[in-house]
Amino acid sequence: MNEILKIEINENQEPIVGGRELHEVLGIETPYKKWFDRMCEYGFIENQDYCTVGQKCPIANGGYQEITNHAIKLDMAKEIAMIQRNEKGRQVRKYFIEVEKDFNSPEKIMARALKLAENKINTLNINVQELEDKLEEQVPKVVFAEAVQTSENSILIGDLAKILRQNGYETGQNRLFNDLRNMGYLIKSGERKNMPTQRSMELGLFEVKERAVVNPDGSNRITRTTKVTGKGQIYFINKLIKEN
Repeated sequence: MNEILKIEINENQEPIVGGRELHEVLGIETPYKKWFDRMCEYGFIENQDYCTVGQKCPIANGGYQEITNHAIKLDMAKEIAMIQRNEKGRQVRKYFIEVEKDFNSPEKIMARALKLAENKINTLNINVQELEDKLEEQVPKVVFAEAVQTSENSILIGDLAKILRQNGYETGQNRLFNDLRNMGYLIKSGERKNMPTQRSMELGLFEVKERAVVNPDGSNRITRTTKVTGKGQIYFINKLIKEN
């Protein structure tokens, strides 16, 4: 079978031809756009019988210009060839019929089925990889969700150290206090040592609980305890376990 017109296969494994190429092979003198618009008056539907595509065309100065072309399915192309009612149209239609017979041979049908299956597998592999990447990003949050039933209650820094240690981050209460001071989340020295820094409070990572205590001599004093908020627990679990 002599190739009169190049036949391509779209992503749905359907044979298609270029509209401009068909226009040229049929020897149509009417400008392409005007001719194609007239062909569409026969009831062809965009994105069903054909789709519009861009195509680069070389121009005289050595560059390219973008022109409009159409990817036409074989049934539409056969009907267009028949509409021409001339010898060239009959030749092209006969060629399309031969192409269609070859396309529907058992060997070609099997090849297309295998190709579709391969494409489906590739799509599934991509989807699985995307899910794995997303799950990996969520690991710290998942670990935290399993370790703590609620993130609404504030906890002591010693309790946070236990959660971190249970999930693979080696630390203890004193070490965690030291790390948080060095990272700028807690004040390093002075009367307010181990109190949250201004930055930590603005981020909502800690809260300070005050409690009145009666001394043996009857006087009162205020004790202040730094506690990690729910937001802070999520923040430090994500940060420290991910970095670890």
